[in-house]
Amino acid sequence: MEWRKQYCFEVEYLHSTSSVMSQFPVRSRPSWQSFSSYGAEPDKGLLVTHVNQTQDLLRLQGKEAPVSNLLTSEEWLQHYSLESMKLTIDDLLSKGTITVNPDNKNLNHIQFYPSILDDFESSVCETIELYHNRMRWLMEGSRKMFGLLKGTRVGIVVDTSDGNCGFGRLQDFQRRLLCLIDEQLSYKKQLYLLSVNTDISAPWQCARDINVRILHEARQWVQQLQPGGGCNLLKAMKKVLQMKELDSLVVIIGSSLDQTPEILSDYIEQCLLGRSIPFHMVTYDCSNHLTHNASKKLAEISGGRYHYYSSVNEDQSYANSDLWLLLAESQKAVDVLNKIKELREGMISEILANRMQEISSEVAKIPPTHFLPRPPNHDGPLSIEMPEFQAKTSEDWLKKNSLKAKKLSLYQVLAPNAFSLIEEFVPVLQRTVSSTLHEKAMLQFEWHDGTVKHLHVDPPSLYDYQKKLSQMVKVYEKRVDWLSSSSRTIWGTVTEKRVILLVDLSVTNSMYIIHIQHSLRLVLEQQMANKELFNIIGFGSETEEWQPQMVPPTAENLQDAWKWILTLQCKGSRNVMAALKKAIEVHFKDRDHKESQGIYLFTSGVPDQEKHAVSSFIAEICGGCDLQVHICLFSIKDFDFNGTVPARYATPSETAIILKEISHSGNGRFHWFRETGIIESDDIDIILSEMEKAANYSQKCYLLLESLKERSGKHKGNKHCLEKDLKMLVQKSSPQKLLPPKPTALTLSRMNAKEDQTEKSNSAVKALTWRPNSGKATIPPVQPFKAWVQNAGEKEIKQKKQPKTSFSLFYVDTQSNVGMVYKTYPSKKSVRISIPFAALPKDEEICSTKEWMKKYGLKKLKLDLHRLVSGPLCSHKKNLVQSLNKKVSAKYCTIFPSVEVNGVVRHLHFQPKEIEEYMEQIQRVLKRYIQRMQWLLSGSRCLFGTVLEKKVCILLDTSGSMDPYMSNVKKELTSLIWEQLRTNCISFSLITFSESVAMWQDCLVEASDEACHDAVQWLARVRTHGNTCTLEAIQKAFEFENIQGIYLLTDGKPDTSCSLVLKEADNLLKGRKVKIHTISFNCSDSTANEFLKKLAAQTGGRYHHCHGDVDGHFAAYRMLKEGFSNEDDPVLPAFEGDDLKRLAEEIDKARHFLRQARSFRSLLLERQMKSDQV
Repeated sequence: MEWRKQYCFEVEYLHSTSSVMSQFPVRSRPSWQSFSSYGAEPDKGLLVTHVNQTQDLLRLQGKEAPVSNLLTSEEWLQHYSLESMKLTIDDLLSKGTITVNPDNKNLNHIQFYPSILDDFESSVCETIELYHNRMRWLMEGSRKMFGLLKGTRVGIVVDTSDGNCGFGRLQDFQRRLLCLIDEQLSYKKQLYLLSVNTDISAPWQCARDINVRILHEARQWVQQLQPGGGCNLLKAMKKVLQMKELDSLVVIIGSSLDQTPEILSDYIEQCLLGRSIPFHMVTYDCSNHLTHNASKKLAEISGGRYHYYSSVNEDQSYANSDLWLLLAESQKAVDVLNKIKELREGMISEILANRMQEISSEVAKIPPTHFLPRPPNHDGPLSIEMPEFQAKTSEDWLKKNSLKAKKLSLYQVLAPNAFSLIEEFVPVLQRTVSSTLHEKAMLQFEWHDGTVKHLHVDPPSLYDYQKKLSQMVKVYEKRVDWLSSSSRTIWGTVTEKRVILLVDLSVTNSMYIIHIQHSLRLVLEQQMANKELFNIIGFGSETEEWQPQMVPPTAENLQDAWKWILTLQCKGSRNVMAALKKAIEVHFKDRDHKESQGIYLFTSGVPDQEKHAVSSFIAEICGGCDLQVHICLFSIKDFDFNGTVPARYATPSETAIILKEISHSGNGRFHWFRETGIIESDDIDIILSEMEKAANYSQKCYLLLESLKERSGKHKGNKHCLEKDLKMLVQKSSPQKLLPPKPTALTLSRMNAKEDQTEKSNSAVKALTWRPNSGKATIPPVQPFKAWVQNAGEKEIKQKKQPKTSFSLFYVDTQSNVGMVYKTYPSKKSVRISIPFAALPKDEEICSTKEWMKKYGLKKLKLDLHRLVSGPLCSHKKNLVQSLNKKVSAKYCTIFPSVEVNGVVRHLHFQPKEIEEYMEQIQRVLKRYIQRMQWLLSGSRCLFGTVLEKKVCILLDTSGSMDPYMSNVKKELTSLIWEQLRTNCISFSLITFSESVAMWQDCLVEASDEACHDAVQWLARVRTHGNTCTLEAIQKAFEFENIQGIYLLTDGKPDTSCSLVLKEADNLLKGRKVKIHTISFNCSDSTANEFLKKLAAQTGGRYHHCHGDVDGHFAAYRMLKEGFSNEDDPVLPAFEGDDLKRLAEEIDKARHFLRQARSFRSLLLERQMKSDQV
């Protein structure tokens, strides 16, 4: 018998069972350590003023935050998931040995050594224990209340409304915020704090670098928080999203929001276009489900995480993103243990392991839509419901149920007791006089036509009127609930008798085909049974109709239509015009002689055609007949830009505006919804406006009654507030005019003042003299004009220092007169150079790096270290002493340290504090340079560089050598069109060149939305072939009138001679100021690159080479994260483009100056220590 036993298992069906984590024993491991600043050791003389120094000090003390403590669960699982640790069931099966059963060759066996199963099971148990420890660590300290904060430059938005900080909650909330600062925020690099209630408040204007002082100010700010009002999160978002330096945003909400989730999500979606800043949404001890849903939605939109904390229900504290991932991975580990248990019991089939590769290949052939989740009984037959009544649009419904139709308009109710103002002409007075009786006995009220009427107010009738208004509001609410239920949530109300459904089946909707099918199922079941005729047409690039003619909605036809819907597939673009023409020309030929006809367009985006073309076509076909075109917009969650790019693309809000205009041109209704509910609906909007009208009428009734109580003396409230509210009710049509002042003669004192002022006209301001009537009266002196200006809040103008002046007196010979001689001495200038403050821009400027460096280079900012140490006080001199007959150094040479700068000995005439100021400024400048480099490497600027001119032409090489990369180039050029040309340029055009030249337009076209859409469509049809006729493309571009810039993208040399192209370009430039910017794409030919550099330099343009973008991003990320402690690491890539190369050189120079400044500071500190010892 062998010393190790083999286990043999037959291959059967694999059945996975679930189990809870508590069933498995875990071994004791050291608990996770998290360090906080409570009980911190004394400073010991080390003054920490920067986050880098804080991290250095923690590293020296052995208290640096572990790297794993700064990772989210998603990042942590990249190293500790079952797949990364090779602990999946596939890894286990790969460790076994497959043998053939001698009795049945079709049945395979798998053999495992006991040690293999034991070791694998032990590893899985240890992994589960690791997950448990991680979850326990996440439920400790501030991480339990606020989660694990990600990012280095963090913005914190704190809800200080009455709902969150009132009712005795403030002290606990402040204590937990202080714990958050000590445990997590102290390890960040930058911090920005903002409190939000009805208004917003922040301790700083911008994000601040974290140090001891900033942390102290943050704690003080937390302790001074006070509750007030609601939670105006939209105002806080408008403020905090202006902070471009932040890379993470934490929003702590503990009460109901003032705005709806839809308003917040739409605003944040617009603000985050082209920008990545994840939101860490924290719902703090709040039981409002609307707040939970809003937080989840904002976290999902921004790509962030969600965290929920409840002090009442501990189970709900697990509802956060980090714990969800760990629980899911832990459950996978439990499933692996169950399968190992089944292996031991002989219940697993190895045929899965043997055929795994075959099954994977077969599964790969199945389309992704096959795996989409389906509703229950999705493929089953329809459950048809007959509507109880004929549906109406809200506009038709309000003809019988509006306030005016029910005679409940406020003006209808008040009309019997309303009287106009009476005015009559009085001959004796020779003017028109208004009656004053009405004003004293009645209330004044502004009528709907702008006139003012006098009312006799009857309180019982107004109370009864308010009750009727309340009943009507309840009726309207029921109508809104009915419109928001069942299939009406998706389609609105289908009111016509002859209906055609146009369904968008473009490739963009491929992952939503189940949603589309389910939407069609609901409308067929609930709203089609009582129609006369119907049909369904699907459209992508081509149209596909269910029936050639409209048919009655019988049960057989509806079931047959559903079977046809289940076979639909998404493909092509979105050809709306073809679908409309099919519906009109085939199904609505006799539309002029029929009534109640409707087309319902179900789509998720803008049509392929222009908006004005579709709108004019719909307006033409709907004119003169009873036909309406309604649009139902289905808003999908996201769009995959890596997949197929649609011919026309617009943001969700732009899409809604375009489709709404199209539907209104066809006398139709617009309906916009998403998975979570209705976003906008014409039917609902008109009902809501009627409800607002009822609320307005009720408010005016209340103000009338309050005014009546005030007049009768029964109500003793705040008169000021009542008068303020009545302003919107009463506005007299003929207000009394004030009499003009009588002309009076000037007194003697004022006449004297006037004469004195004319005599002394050079003085700025003169006070009027005035004399009291009696000697006892005293008038305080008039305040000087300058002091009055300063008290008004204006800044005091600092006067320049005047040079010192002396004068001497002398007698002259004639008439014993005295003469004077004035002498001005120039003020002394200090030769000491101070450390300047670098003024850096927050926003990026659209200019070349050469122009940008003229404003913000080290030389312009006066931060060149070699110039600072080369002043007159820093020179090292040796003078010849005659008595010694040799050169001797000055006395101060032994006081200040000597350094060699550019081969010349200089003295450091600085203090250590000044060097630290210089280091702080140079680090600020370095961070700004790195941000500029990241901006140049982002978006379309990575491939094409920055487009500077307003009138440009893009030349694109479409030769055969570009074929492998053309799809990526098209995507980048599409991004260039929308990101730079649409935003920054006035007009543009496109030219492609290979064997011949193809032009998009014959002239420069204005950069409008329509032009950009058309350019993208034209670009999608471009194909690669042939050679490279660069010269012909340049000549075509110069034919455009008033062109300012040409951007040439190519991957090699032209077909003609390079010198010929340079010569012809020089001839074309004569008398014209046109710059040619060259872009080298995937070109390793040094000759071709040199040609492109010469062409750009010769025409005053820039050379750009898209190389090193990944390394540049990585190096920039490391420098911003790790600081600038090491000059040699990380190393920037060798950029070849003009903009990036010049910027990288300036960054290297700044890093070199920073290293030299550190060495200078060390010398100064060493010299200072020696002097202290002496």
